[in-house]
Amino acid sequence: MAVNTETMTINMGPQHPSTHGVLQLILELDGEVVQKATPHIGFLHRGTEKLSEYRTYHQIIPLTDRLDYLAPMSNNLGYVLAVEKLLGITDEIPERAKVVRVLMAELTRLKSHLVWLACHALDIGAMTVFLYCFRERECITDIYEKVSGARMTSNYFRVGGLSEDLPEGLEKEIRDFAESMPGHIETYEGLLTGNKIWQKRTIGVGHISAEAAVDIGITGPALRASGVDWDLRRDNPYSGYEDYDFDVPVSQDGDTFARYKCRLDEMRQASRIVLQALDKLKPGPILADCPKVTLPPKQDVVNTIEGLIHHFKIITEGFKPEPGEIYQSVEAPKGELGYYLISDGSPMPLRMKIRPPSFVNLQGLPQMVEGKLLADVIAVIGTLDIVLGEIDR
Repeated sequence: MAVNTETMTINMGPQHPSTHGVLQLILELDGEVVQKATPHIGFLHRGTEKLSEYRTYHQIIPLTDRLDYLAPMSNNLGYVLAVEKLLGITDEIPERAKVVRVLMAELTRLKSHLVWLACHALDIGAMTVFLYCFRERECITDIYEKVSGARMTSNYFRVGGLSEDLPEGLEKEIRDFAESMPGHIETYEGLLTGNKIWQKRTIGVGHISAEAAVDIGITGPALRASGVDWDLRRDNPYSGYEDYDFDVPVSQDGDTFARYKCRLDEMRQASRIVLQALDKLKPGPILADCPKVTLPPKQDVVNTIEGLIHHFKIITEGFKPEPGEIYQSVEAPKGELGYYLISDGSPMPLRMKIRPPSFVNLQGLPQMVEGKLLADVIAVIGTLDIVLGEIDR
């Protein structure tokens, strides 16, 4: 009797719940073994980079919220730092604004990692962790709402500083949350780390070497879990990160379990940085003294004609950076998020190119899953922690 040796090609997604968005994978299977995996992207058609060429620098900020919509303030931070670098006002940002930016960026890191762990665990079959993670995430979305008015796609940072100061009493709420977070992380670990089912689904699955990760351009926890000790907050600091004491978790194993452990340890370090930022908070201005660039405080806009005119002119006419080009990157929760801006002296960028970590990290997926079982594809997608909002071109 002849044996059929043909492979089978199937579609996974873009509607599949475990593909984490509108990601489509074309999988060539030999039984349950993946022979070839081809990611297909581009189902959102947002065109953020092109849209930015027709908006003033301030008007682009809300577009960046929608890139990695699970980490909007990290996106905003990278963008406003890029514009400030283009304008040459990086050194004029007030200390309080820099500390609050770090504070909110690390809360955003926690918020993003909580969704990653919740969904990654649920994909593999652990439902309790999902409920616990979203319980803690709700605390951060409450903080988001109080500082910016939005719970998800929040934009609070502005070119030159912040839109407004932290609400009264919020610092204590943030401190209470940051102090409780390590205990919650211990709970997650108690449910997963020693669990035999979790170990069998993650240990040795989706391995990628340090050399391959560097060649592909993988960054963030996925790179550090393969043994590459690189973190932009420490190695190319911005917003005063050089003044904070934190560790960069690194593993040598390069598998799904290692990436899981690295992110959990990053959550502990993020809580630690939040507490340090709260200790550093001192009264002071939240906007750079650059009237031609920075928007006036809201109370001036609604109470004085001068403030209203100032706000109107910047929003409608924008400001005009000197011709030039810059690149600015930040350590977003998923890896290196970079903005490349070209100015031709007009109020709108001539070109904006975004270097999103999810888009680059996804390139490692075929190497991680080929030769593995179909079920391992789900574990690897979860461990890459991708968001299609910043993958779609």
